[in-house]
Amino acid sequence: MCIELAKKGKPSPNPYVGCIVLDKFGNVISEGYHKKCGENHAERDALLKLKNGEEEGGTLIVNLEPCSHYGKTPPCTDLIIERKIKRVVIGMRDVNLKVNGVEVLRDAGIEVIEGVLKDECERLNEVFIKNMKDKKTFIALKSASTLDGKIATAGGSSKWITSENARNHVKKLRSLYDAIMTSSATVIADNPSMDHDIKIILDRNLRSDINSKIYQSGKIFVFHDEKLSAENNNIEYIKTPVQDGKLDLDFIFAKLFELGIMSVFVESGGKLSGEVLKYADKIYQFIAPKITGDNSSKSSYDFRKITDINESIELEISSAELFPPDILLTCYPISKSIK
Repeated sequence: MCIELAKKGKPSPNPYVGCIVLDKFGNVISEGYHKKCGENHAERDALLKLKNGEEEGGTLIVNLEPCSHYGKTPPCTDLIIERKIKRVVIGMRDVNLKVNGVEVLRDAGIEVIEGVLKDECERLNEVFIKNMKDKKTFIALKSASTLDGKIATAGGSSKWITSENARNHVKKLRSLYDAIMTSSATVIADNPSMDHDIKIILDRNLRSDINSKIYQSGKIFVFHDEKLSAENNNIEYIKTPVQDGKLDLDFIFAKLFELGIMSVFVESGGKLSGEVLKYADKIYQFIAPKITGDNSSKSSYDFRKITDINESIELEISSAELFPPDILLTCYPISKSIK
């Protein structure tokens, strides 16, 4: 219940947190979640709904260790202690080193049980964990292909490889991330709108038309060759180093974190998708039950040549979901040592 409650929020750059309060008889008497940065944390949201002391001697269940320091809101541990909660059940410890909630609660005589559904809780907050531990933006990569791995014909025909069911789910996936990213090649070839509050376009030679659909809404960042210049009141142009004829992705992803963009959802053609693979923390691969049989068609990941099958990039499949007639494989790279 905590995890499902947590998913209702839009808390970036804060973590997803849900909270359930049980009375001393084990009945659910309140629930809460962290709606967005700056608003009450889940524990406070749940506890402040109770006014008659029915939580005294009860249990508080939360997927993330309660905070014990002042930020934009007061420490949740103070309120838990004040409300005379007897037991706190925690999914995972907070990776923020400022948080010491478990010890604070135990010092106050509260029983703390931790590590319940720990893996699920860590997966829920994989973006926050990456941000806090590595000080880097979380990179999710999405591709959609036929059964033989093609994203378009040689002539560029690609609408539509997947069904409306799959495409509607992509819209939901986008909403999970702070920003979406694509390439100028995709803008020129497909003229997508890619509805989102923040859009990032990699356009080394400033080829894309600013009258394209993607430029018509949202905050737009365009990364381009540092030797070129451009100006538009509605677009933030960012000069970018070029390495081997390509925009430097190390620079780009570091810049995104500097800009406060904690997660990005990459949707593009095979060339950029291939280059992003070495940075990807998560991969969404949609597969349509279609076969082109065309050896000149464009592939999902097109960035290198190998001679040994053992050089293949290995993934762990986390889940397989059906969006009839298509399937979505959600994967995690087993190794980041991709060349």
